[in-house]
Formats: sequence, C-alpha cells, structure tokens
Amino acid sequence: MALPFFGKRPAPPRPAAAPEERRPAAENPPPTELSGLDFSASDHGRGLAQAAGQLEVQEGGSGIGAAFEEAAVLYANGNEGDALALLEAAVPSEGGAVGEGAWLMLLDLYRLGGHQRRFESRVLDYATRFERSPPSWEDLSPAAGKAKTSLAPLINLNGQLSAAAGKQFGQIAAIARRNGGVRIDVSKVRGVDDAGCGVWRRLLAELAAERIGVTLLNVQSLADVLSQRVEAGRAEARDTWLMLLELLQYAGDQVRFEDRAVDYAVTFEESPPSWENRAGLPPPAEAPAVAAQSAPNDPDGFVFEGELTGAGNETLKRLAAFASDRRQVRVDCARLRRIDFVCAGTLFNILVTLQAQGKLVSLVNVNAMVAGLLRVMSVDQVAHVTLRP
Repeated sequence: MALPFFGKRPAPPRPAAAPEERRPAAENPPPTELSGLDFSASDHGRGLAQAAGQLEVQEGGSGIGAAFEEAAVLYANGNEGDALALLEAAVPSEGGAVGEGAWLMLLDLYRLGGHQRRFESRVLDYATRFERSPPSWEDLSPAAGKAKTSLAPLINLNGQLSAAAGKQFGQIAAIARRNGGVRIDVSKVRGVDDAGCGVWRRLLAELAAERIGVTLLNVQSLADVLSQRVEAGRAEARDTWLMLLELLQYAGDQVRFEDRAVDYAVTFEESPPSWENRAGLPPPAEAPAVAAQSAPNDPDGFVFEGELTGAGNETLKRLAAFASDRRQVRVDCARLRRIDFVCAGTLFNILVTLQAQGKLVSLVNVNAMVAGLLRVMSVDQVAHVTLRP
C-alpha cells in the first residue's frame, strides 16, 4: 500500500456539483490550528520506510519536515523511545530554525512519557523563543493514569431478587455514587422476578444518567435463567425482557441479543433497545473522568481515549454511526494517547466520506504527537484539528 507522506497532499474526493450549485457551508473545514503550525526543520534521513513497517513510502513533502514526520510515525508504531531520541536531536536547545510545531511535539512527548525533568529543562527555551506561555506540566504517561485509577468497589448479589430488594439496590446506588462507580457480581443470583427486574433497571438507568460507571460481572448464567421466564408472543414480564437484553449486552453476546430483540419487538410491538457492547467498558472508576471530557450536555460530542489501534477499530465504527444523523461532530481527544497508522488511515477515509456529505468534524484537544501523524495523513485537510493546551 503506497501512502504519499512527502509528496503533494492528495485532494480528498468531493461530490460533483453543477457550475452554479453552491456547496454546503460545512463541506470544507475551517482553517485548522494544526495546518497553521510551523514544523520546519532540516532533513534527518533515518529511513521512514522502515519505521512504517510494511507500508511503502513515496518521496515528496508533507510540509512538516522529514524528521518530524518520522518521529510521528515512530510514535504511532509504538516506538516512543526512538521518536524521543529523534526529536531531541532535531530540536536545538536554543536558536535554530525549528518551528513551533516541532517544539510542541517534543514537549508533549515528554508529558506522554512522564519525563518531567526533561520537560522542565526545555520548556523555558520554548517560552523564550516563541515569547508566549509554554504548556504546563501534566503527567500523561500510562503509569500516572494507573496510579490515579483504583478499582471500583465490588458488590456480590445472591439469592432471589424481588421488589423487596429495593433497599439493597438503594445501598448499591449510594456506594456507586460515593465511589464514582461500582462492580456487581451476579454469579450467585438464582432468579429475579419481574418487579425485581424493574427495580434493578431503574437503578442502572439512574446511574447511567448520572454518568456513574457500572460493570455487571458473570452475567451469562443469570441471562439463561431470565431467558427461560420469557416467551415470544406472550406480552408479559416486560421488565424481565428488558433486563435480559441488558444482561446480554454486558455479556457481549450480540448474536443472542439480536435474536431476543426480534422476539421482544414481535411480542410488545415496539422497538427493542439498540445493541451496545458493554462487555468491553472501561473500569467504572474511570467513568467520571470520561464523562467530564465528553461534554455530556453537548449532543454533538464524541470522545477518543486511550490508544486507537488495529483494523476494524470499534471506536471509529461508533464515530461513523454517531455522525450519521448529525451535521457536525466535536471529538474530544484529551484522553487519546496514540493512534496507529491503520486507524489513522481508517479515520481519514471516514472523514472524507463525512465531508462529502456536507458534515463538519472537529478533533479538539489533540496531543502534538498524534497531531503530527494526522498532518502526515492529511486528516487536517478533511477535519478541523486543534491541539490540547
């Protein structure tokens, strides 16, 4: 597969229009902060083709300088140490013609790697050179993230649950609110009647509305029990039906969910809940932070976080689905550490399609290392990209 890293940027495909037709206002993204940054530097020929693995690299120029293209690719491939060594060699301690974008890549890589002393030794040079306030220190390393994250408390449910369990569920809700999340092990629950399912569902709905993370563990056996208590075509025990569908989502069993969702729709003559794979949700203790970054009051808000890697990435699939019925989407990348080459290519393809549909996507709070790759991949030509402070 050939990618024009260094050559002229390929113009993304646009729908054909009649000469007099006015294009939708959102078709071309507004000027992006990323496109305006200066990444210029001398050529450090270190073999980008090797860094890109099996990708064929064609010569040319992408506008950010070969050394910084290479550093962005190395970081995208998970070679953080090599990327750091290259940036430290390419960004002079003082003077030189290196642009601000290159400095921001180096400073952000210090933050992503937890290198506080190195950051502090270079940040004053940045402020002096560009006569502006530098980025503040923040440890964005995985180790810092793990140190801040503790497992949510584990609650074990057992026996038969009915409407009388309302007090017990109330205590679970209090624990979840106090700790920002809760894990509930249901392996010892032998049954739940319809009233109990109703109480349980209301608890989960309340916590979800408050952005409090809930993880249900070992749900398969309970799902089997509830499945035996419902019958397609018999419009009874609606809460049991809905609780069954919810458990199948926590089990990650999409095939069985879709079968039972069809049965539910036929039985109650109404649309069933949409599929959502909750088996891979992040630890509940992280839920409050995610909620803060996702702008819950923003109907057009979406979140990238962690590391986006591999073909068929689920987060990118969700983005495409999320954008399908919106004119604009704001993607918060404050918690996104890295995106690899494959995902960056997939993201570009999605954004080209959305742009052709007259939609505007903004990627905000992007770290400078990810931004460097997005610049290489021309993502800033089909979306509005702004850096994190």
